[in-house]
Amino acid sequence: MDRIGSALRGENPAVLRRLESAFAVIGDVQFLPGYSVLLADDASVQRLSDLPRARRWAFLSDMDQLGEAVERACRRLDPAFRRVNLEILGNSDGFLHAHVWPRFEWEPAELVGRPLWPYPRERWSDERFALSPQHDVLREAIGEELDQLQLRAKGAVPPTFGRLHR
Repeated sequence: MDRIGSALRGENPAVLRRLESAFAVIGDVQFLPGYSVLLADDASVQRLSDLPRARRWAFLSDMDQLGEAVERACRRLDPAFRRVNLEILGNSDGFLHAHVWPRFEWEPAELVGRPLWPYPRERWSDERFALSPQHDVLREAIGEELDQLQLRAKGAVPPTFGRLHR
């Protein structure tokens, strides 16, 4: 229930990595495999505009990094990968977070080019799509990509490292 507090305490099992201003977590539902969420590391922050400018840029940079990691992992694991959609909504949860949605060619034709919210409600609660050990390979792949991106950002790994060593 306390996603950010449990992440800060090291008790949130969905956390993939700690980033500069946020936590990268894998989503509770995986009807689009690789769905992830970026959680701001301060539960009192409700919207992007609540942050000082430098922290805003850090959050947006972390969102970009998680988006790229999901893209790279999903492209590697599923040849039908199309793209990643990034969203900061905040209509339901009162803390700053961003959604990272991978999109695939195998999605229903009437939904593939639209936002996620028209997906049937059952997809969000169907146990077949609940985060489980069957997603461990995906979790590991996204985590590895985040590690590579963080190293590259620090100048420790040349930009081609991930592509040459797969």
